[in-house]
Amino acid sequence: MVRLISPNIGAAPWHDLECGSYEADLPLWRELADAAGGPLLELGCGTGRVALDLAARGHRVTGLDADAELVRVLAARARRRALPATAVAIDVRSFELGRRFALAIAPMQVVQLLGGPEGRARMLACARAHLEPGAMLAAALADPFEGFDPEAARPPLPDVRDVNEWILSSTPVAVRAGEATVEIDTHRQAVSPSGELSEELVTIRLDAVDADTLAGEGEASGFRPLPHRRVPETRYHVGSTVVMLEARP
Repeated sequence: MVRLISPNIGAAPWHDLECGSYEADLPLWRELADAAGGPLLELGCGTGRVALDLAARGHRVTGLDADAELVRVLAARARRRALPATAVAIDVRSFELGRRFALAIAPMQVVQLLGGPEGRARMLACARAHLEPGAMLAAALADPFEGFDPEAARPPLPDVRDVNEWILSSTPVAVRAGEATVEIDTHRQAVSPSGELSEELVTIRLDAVDADTLAGEGEASGFRPLPHRRVPETRYHVGSTVVMLEARP
C-alpha cells in the first residue's frame, strides 16, 4: 500500500536532498564574500549549503530562515565543525538583528518565495536597514522555463539519498506558468528501513519576477542597481540571474 509520507522524516532531509548538491552558484558567493571584507548575511539559509561553505573559508555568516528545523540543523553542523556561522529562525520579510553587515545574499529562489511585490518590498527594506552604506545585496532569480525545449526534454532523473536507512527520492514532474507565479510539482517518495513505500506530491510556487523588475524595486528601497551577474545553467539545473544592489548612503 502506498501512503502519504510520514511527517517524522522532517523538512531538513528533503531540503538537503533537493538543494544540498547544488554548487553552480558557490563561486559567485565566494567572490562576493571575499570582496566584502566583513560579516555576511544570508537570506533563506536552509540547512547551510552556502553559509557553511563561506564559513569554512573564514567568513562570519549569519543565516536567516523561517523554518526552525532547518536553522537547528545549520547551527548543529556549524558547531560540529567549529565554523563561524550562526542562524536565526525568522522571516526574511520582518527581521531586526541590531547590527549591520558588509554583504547580504539571497541564493537560489528565495526572493521568489516572498508572496509578490509587497513581500519583496518588506524584505528589501529589512535588508537595507542591515547593510552598511556601499554594501551589496545579491539576490538570485531563476526561470524554470529557461532553455526548456518540450520536444527535446527527457524525464529528469530523481535525486536520491539514504537518510538513516530511509531511501528518499525526489523528482520534478511538472512546471506550469500562471499569471503571477510559476508552479513546480515534485514527486517525493520514501522507503522505510522495513521496505514500506510512502509518497506525496509537493507544489512550490515561485513569484514570476524578472531581474529588471527586482532591480527597480531595490532602487525604490534605498539601493543603487548595478549590472546583473549570472550563474550558468548546468546539466541538471537552470541558470540564475543575480540582481546586484548597492546600499545607498
